[in-house]
Amino acid sequence: MTTVLVVDAANVVGARPDGWWKDRAGAAQRLHDDLLHADVPHDEIVLVLEGQAKNGVAAGGPRSLRVVHAHQDGDSEIRRQAERAAAAGKQVTVVTADRALAANVQPAQVLSPTWLLDRM
Repeated sequence: MTTVLVVDAANVVGARPDGWWKDRAGAAQRLHDDLLHADVPHDEIVLVLEGQAKNGVAAGGPRSLRVVHAHQDGDSEIRRQAERAAAAGKQVTVVTADRALAANVQPAQVLSPTWLLDRM
C-alpha cells in the first residue's frame, strides 16, 4: 500500500523558535529543502503551505515531495489532501500539532511536528 505524509507546514515551522515569523517564505523554503532529505517511511509527501509561506515554494512537484498552496485556510486543504489520498486507497499520516485538525482527519494517523523534525 502506498503511504502518504501530509505536512502542516505552519505547525512544523512554528515548532522551532528560529525567527521564522520574520520570513515565512524563507521558512517554507527551508522546510521544503529539509523534507527533500528527510528520513521518513512514506512513499509520498504533501507539503501544505498557506499565507505568506506560499511565496517560498512554488506549487507542484513530484509525488515524492509535492507542494500544495491552500486556497483558503491550511486546515481545510490538509483535510482535503488527506481525504483524497485515503479515497485513492493510500495509507495517510498527517503531521500537525493542531488538536482540532487532528480530530478531523480520520482515518489518518496523526504525528507531531517533533516526530518529523527529528527525522530531518
